[in-house]
Amino acid sequence: MRFKKVLSIVDCHAEGESGKVIVGGVGQVRGETMFDKRTYLETHMDDIRKMVLFEPRGAVWHNANIVLPSNHPEADFGYVILETTEYPAMSGSNTICVATVLLETGILPMQEPVTNLTLESPAGLIRVRCECSDDKVTSVRLVNQPAFCYHLGRHIEVEGLGTVQVDIVYGGMTYTMVDAAALDFSIDPSEARDLCAVGQKLKFAAAEQLAVEHPETPDIPGITNTEFMGPLRRENGQLISKNCVVVSPGRCDRSPCGTGSSARLALLHAKGLIAPGETLIHESITGSRFTCAIDGLAKVGKYDAVIPAIAGQAWITGFYQMGMDPTDPYQQGFTVADTWMTTV
Repeated sequence: MRFKKVLSIVDCHAEGESGKVIVGGVGQVRGETMFDKRTYLETHMDDIRKMVLFEPRGAVWHNANIVLPSNHPEADFGYVILETTEYPAMSGSNTICVATVLLETGILPMQEPVTNLTLESPAGLIRVRCECSDDKVTSVRLVNQPAFCYHLGRHIEVEGLGTVQVDIVYGGMTYTMVDAAALDFSIDPSEARDLCAVGQKLKFAAAEQLAVEHPETPDIPGITNTEFMGPLRRENGQLISKNCVVVSPGRCDRSPCGTGSSARLALLHAKGLIAPGETLIHESITGSRFTCAIDGLAKVGKYDAVIPAIAGQAWITGFYQMGMDPTDPYQQGFTVADTWMTTV
């Protein structure tokens, strides 16, 4: 057997959303911070993302994370998130996978009943509280970097849809937020293909018509996702709502989406619909749930912001080594428009 590259991977999912964790084989990634390392991976080592996530080894619904030592004195470990079209600054479901893998594989020591970690993401430090029992991480509660609204109640023109009202919100990624019912969606799994097609139209139209730039980190990408929001109801003192995030290049997030949930908290707070300390149960198109709350208020540049906390669970599904044979014709992988929307 002759491989030019071998990666050690722990397969994992958080509430249904794939989040592979690469624990070995990457080599040195230059940079002082995780954002620096993210940039270096994107500009100098993007073959790893393509190898792991593109076909024939990956699929459009796969995500991955590279765990790396952190230079930050407060961080226990660091990680860079790889998705099929970008390197996000933050991802809640991927963070839940990373924390679970670090503890359940013994990379970091687990303490029961609670292990507290500080992880460095490209977005900054993420404080994580892991509930643990019988060597299993049963819940991961992460405190995200601040989330805030760029635009509220704006109207955009969308081909085939006409004028649509949207909100543009940052929660670790930047979202075009839209009321699902206004576009005749109930967020049912049978609507997934149509949600993706419409979601992509909304995202591209919003990116063309509404300017955004992160006030502290301008290199964070602009509008890249769409979030369809279901109706909000109160039960037993909790807010409950369904959502569907359409992730580029055009597929539904299988989990309730951590950064999407963070954006929803910021939007609800801006509209006076949730207060710090209240609980939002955020449900995905698959029926999985995150428990969400506002841990505090903040300011990001000129924007009023909330500090989101998101809790969910992840499960390890396998351990393997992914190799690249030097004669493999698909060194960089490929995409096909039947599921990827575009081809590479």
